[in-house]
Amino acid sequence: MFKYYPGGKAILALIAILIIAASLLYVDNLARKMAGEERKKMQLWVEANKEILTAPADANLNLASEIIANNKTIPIILTDKSGKVLYTNLDSQQIARDPQYVEKQLELFRVRHPPIVQEYNPKNREDRNYVYYGDSTMLKQLRYYPYVQLFIVALFILVTLIALTNTSRATQNQVWVGLAKETAHQLGTPLSSIEAWMEILKEHPGNAPIVAELGKDLDRLKLISERFSKIGSTPVLEEHNLVSQVTHMVNYIRKRAPQKVGFEIETHGEDDIPAMISPLLFDWVIENLLKNALDAMEGSGRITITISNRATETWIDVADTGKGIPRTLQAKVFKPGFSTKKRGWGLGLSLSKRIIETYHKGKLSIKSSEAGKGTTFRVLLRK
Repeated sequence: MFKYYPGGKAILALIAILIIAASLLYVDNLARKMAGEERKKMQLWVEANKEILTAPADANLNLASEIIANNKTIPIILTDKSGKVLYTNLDSQQIARDPQYVEKQLELFRVRHPPIVQEYNPKNREDRNYVYYGDSTMLKQLRYYPYVQLFIVALFILVTLIALTNTSRATQNQVWVGLAKETAHQLGTPLSSIEAWMEILKEHPGNAPIVAELGKDLDRLKLISERFSKIGSTPVLEEHNLVSQVTHMVNYIRKRAPQKVGFEIETHGEDDIPAMISPLLFDWVIENLLKNALDAMEGSGRITITISNRATETWIDVADTGKGIPRTLQAKVFKPGFSTKKRGWGLGLSLSKRIIETYHKGKLSIKSSEAGKGTTFRVLLRK
C-alpha cells in the first residue's frame, strides 16, 4: 500500500527524469556501437561483392557468396556513379506497389549513413559504385526504444500519482470521518449529564424559563452530535419537500443573523418540490451555506435562496451580496482545512460537498462570484 509523503511527487519526478536520462544515454551509446558494427558488415559486404565481380573464373567464391547471401537484415541500394540503381535487397512487393519506393529509400539512406565506395580498378577512379544502406530492424527498434520507455515511465508516473492522490484523499477522509465520529462520541457523555441536571431543575417551578432555554440548546447539541455521527455512514434518503426544508433552515438562521441582513426564498411559484434527501445532513449543508454567506457580508446585505425545479434535476442557489471569492481561491474553498476566517477549522464547505456529492449523488459548486458583489453557491440534486 502506498504511503503519502509531502515531497513524494517531486521525488518521483526527479527519479523519473534520472531514469529517462540514464536510459537515453545508455541506449544512444548502444545504438552507436551497433551502427558501427553494421557499417563494418557493409564494408565486408562491399569487399565480398567486389571479389565476386572481379575474381577469375576458377576462383573459390564460397565465402564471398555466403557473406552476400547472409545479409538479410541490412537494406542495401547499390548505384553507379551516375546514381543508377544496380542492385537492391529491398522488399520486392513494396517496390511493385510503389514505383518511387527505391528512390525514397535511397534518399533516406543518404541522410542516415555516408555511402561506401566500391572501386573495381584503383587506377581508374571513375570505375566505381556506391553502396547506400539503412538501419537493420533491430537497430531501428533500439533507436525507438527510449521513446517507448519514455511512454511507459510517463504512464507509470501517471498511475503512481493517481494512486498517491487517491491514497492522500482516502487518508484525509479517514481522518475527518474518525474526527467526526470521535466528536459525536465525546459529546454523548456531557449531553447525558446536562439532560440529568435539567430533570433536577424541572423539580422547581421557578426554573421553567431556564429549563426551556436549556432544552433548546440541548436539542441543538444533540442535533450536532447526530450530524457528526452520520459522517462515514451511508444515510437513508427519503422524499421530502425542499421548499419547507430550506424555509425551516432559513428561519433558524434568520433569528441569529444581524438585523441588517435580509433573506428571500424564490421558488418560481412552487410550494412543493420533492427530492430524495437525508433531512439531517441536507439541513447541515444549507446551514453551512447560509453561515458562509453571513460571514461574507460582515453584518449587512441580502441572502437569496432560489429553488429551481427541472425535469431531471433540482437547483438550490444560495446567493449573497458579500465580498466575493477571488478567482485564485475558488478551487481551494472546498478543500478540508482551507479558511479565510481567523476562527474555525475550514470544514464547513468541505463537509457540505461530501454530503451532497457522496451521499446524495449531486453536486455542490460555485455558480458565480464577483469581487465586491457577492457569491452564489449551487446545490444540484438529480432526480
